[in-house]
Amino acid sequence: MFWAKIKKSELSRDTLWMLIGYGAQLPIRAVYFILIARWLGAEGYGAFIGVTSLVSILAPFASMGFGNILIKHVARDRSEFSRYWGRTLLLTWFSGIVLTLATVVLSHFILPKSIPLMLVVTVSIADLLFLSILNVCAQAFQGVERLSMTSFLLILPNATRLIALVLLILLKKPTPLDLGYLYLVSTGAAFMIGGYLVSRELGKPVYNGRLFDGEVREGLYFSVALCSHSIFNDIDKTMLTRLATLQAAGIYAAAYRLVDVAFIPVRSLIAASYARFFRSGEQGIRGTLGLVGKLIPYAAGYGLASSLLLYICAPLLPYVFGADFKEATVALRWLSLLPFLKVLHYFPANALTGAGFQGLRSSLLVGTALFNICLNLWLIPIYSWKGSAWASLISDGLYAVIIWGAAVWKLRSCQSVALANQEK
Repeated sequence: MFWAKIKKSELSRDTLWMLIGYGAQLPIRAVYFILIARWLGAEGYGAFIGVTSLVSILAPFASMGFGNILIKHVARDRSEFSRYWGRTLLLTWFSGIVLTLATVVLSHFILPKSIPLMLVVTVSIADLLFLSILNVCAQAFQGVERLSMTSFLLILPNATRLIALVLLILLKKPTPLDLGYLYLVSTGAAFMIGGYLVSRELGKPVYNGRLFDGEVREGLYFSVALCSHSIFNDIDKTMLTRLATLQAAGIYAAAYRLVDVAFIPVRSLIAASYARFFRSGEQGIRGTLGLVGKLIPYAAGYGLASSLLLYICAPLLPYVFGADFKEATVALRWLSLLPFLKVLHYFPANALTGAGFQGLRSSLLVGTALFNICLNLWLIPIYSWKGSAWASLISDGLYAVIIWGAAVWKLRSCQSVALANQEK
């Protein structure tokens, strides 16, 4: 009976595919993380995660948001694929190269001198060029709602990185710099496979027209939103490497990784329903909030359950990752409420996006992200990783409140306009 319902419901089927995609990453990332943590220790892992966190903050600008523009247009008109795919690839290559150079310069001022420059270079090329293009390949399949292929492309880079890491460990004890070179090569292999699959299954890119036009502004709104989410998730880890210690960064990052793992089922539902928010958005904010009303009860229930499970299971961390991560138990308990808080703000935020209010969503994200940075600057020097935990909880909670407020405000504004038009 369960499988019969899954087959009948397209959203349930797509969610299942995304759950497979994100869920399959779980054991792969778990093994990858355990191997890195045990071989590098808290300090070495802190150095590696400090670099990847810095890069992840800039990564949303690598495609300039055009992966989302691609989804929006293709979800409404499949024939637009080749044109928007061509522009997306060109913009991603152009901005990825610029951002790679910018990251190398920024690292000189943000990261401690003990982190090798070549580690920054290799991770930047891997994530800002190769992984960014692979991500828009996944979005290409998401736009035509072929979520099985999207799922596969989400798994692919994790699998290639794990295989490469195991091979390296068999040869020698890796250093953070060794890991950087490996990260580059394995991500590059996944990128080539993804590009080939999109060209074969969906069509080759076509470019005709200007590279920059009015839609670049909308694309940048998406980039700003994604960047702000990255700041929520990652800026504290980078700041810990500078304002506290590499060991504190490693401990905090280990706990936060498990929060990300716990959020995978909700992330699957968000990805599966994303194109539907744009279709519902043709009816305005009322249509997208109606979709939120159908989805959020299940997501919120799961969010509460996963938060409770994280709190209960936190003492197991040192047994899995090693004695260096003993303090991660306390860190995970501090962060255990985050899955529930993230549920509360992701869905109304997507409602604003689908209804055409991405600019408002981005503005609220930027303001909250800046607030998060200020909290970290104040709290980390005093409380180390505990300061970062407080900053994360306060920022996610605040964003949940203001994004719901914005969605309700827009709904009432649109209803007032509709009522005024009827009276005329």
